[in-house]
Amino acid sequence: MTGRISWAPFVLFRRLPAVPRLLLLSQLAFNVGFYLVVPFLAVHLTEDLALAGGLVGLVLGVRTFSQQGLFFLGGGLADRFGVKPVVVIGCLIRIAGFGVLAGATSLPAVLAGTVLVGFAAALFSPAVESALADQGHRLEAAGVVTRAEVFGLDAIASKLGSVTGPALGAVLLTVPFSLTCWISAGVFGVVLAAHLRWLPRDLRTEGSGEESVLAGWGHVLRNRTFLAFTACYCTYLLSYNQLYLALPVELSRATGGQGALGWLFVLAAVSVLLFQLRVTARARRAGAHRALPFGFALMSASFLLVALCAPFAPPSGIWALAPAVGMVLLLYTGQMVAVPLAQDLVPRLAGERRLGAHFGFLASAGGAAVLVGSTGVGALLDLADRPQPAAAVPWLVLATLPAASAVGLAVLTRRIARTPKARPPAPAVPAEEPAHP
Repeated sequence: MTGRISWAPFVLFRRLPAVPRLLLLSQLAFNVGFYLVVPFLAVHLTEDLALAGGLVGLVLGVRTFSQQGLFFLGGGLADRFGVKPVVVIGCLIRIAGFGVLAGATSLPAVLAGTVLVGFAAALFSPAVESALADQGHRLEAAGVVTRAEVFGLDAIASKLGSVTGPALGAVLLTVPFSLTCWISAGVFGVVLAAHLRWLPRDLRTEGSGEESVLAGWGHVLRNRTFLAFTACYCTYLLSYNQLYLALPVELSRATGGQGALGWLFVLAAVSVLLFQLRVTARARRAGAHRALPFGFALMSASFLLVALCAPFAPPSGIWALAPAVGMVLLLYTGQMVAVPLAQDLVPRLAGERRLGAHFGFLASAGGAAVLVGSTGVGALLDLADRPQPAAAVPWLVLATLPAASAVGLAVLTRRIARTPKARPPAPAVPAEEPAHP
């Protein structure tokens, strides 16, 4: 049984035509190239450039804003000009950004490089997501795979990249940071060459190129159902970000250090690789009106578990890690349940049109939630670094946010389920053995 679970993603991947294969491999390569450098950027800034902690935080904050905060711009441009030119320009900008970082020896140069690196993702990521949504819609209409399964593969590809990149980056810690940057730039050079060679010039989502970028954003802002969905969904990214903000605090409380952090990320990655497609299939059978609230309820439970344990002295030995392990598994299980179905729901809420603008807006809203929410939670996490009654407070706050989203999504998805589905386009991909990219 385990073999069947672990090989299922590869079997499903082989059933796809060339274009969605290329898009999924792009997601993998994007994450490898990104995580090869960015997790170790703070080390470079403090040890090599001797920047103060406040300046390091500024650099990392600018990178996050230039990426997540500008997704809406990249999505709108993809709708207006098509997927390929936006992805190609994004790859070129990221190569330039890593080149600037490789030679940066001053704060202005570092800021310029990080802005370029972040803005590049704001261009190509929503373009690729919208193209995957459109291709998944056509594949589902052709009876090849469902769109939810395509987004399940997307989650697996992204997770593979986010594990492989830091592992390679850790190996390269012994070489100059500039060399690591150039290696990452080389990864994106390969991605760029692949897109120039195999990505169709006319790859567009439905409705692309018909209106200006501003008109596309106006369509998003007038879509009240989508805005309500976005308000509920944005707590997912805030919850996920706690793996980097709150989880280390819990490990320090329980074990006095953060040595187990890397192993917990490996545990999360393995769970996604082994079980994502099975969870997606079961969630799809249950329906979005059940699966989405349940997924967010699991995310809430992950923080509630820690809240119950944080006020008390940790047990001895490996059992001290139990709350952290439970948090990671519950959080990732909730993500596996909710995210592919949510991504499948976005195009339907958009009427299968202007997908770049909708995916971009969704990501930017999540970035804003992380910026505001993590700032507030970060101020509370000082209470959780040692066992005391108040240590539960930040975890209870974190549990409340996805719990509220679960309630909102339960109401919203039932209302969506009563609306008619958009008629799918005519199949544009073959159901037989696909071509290789």
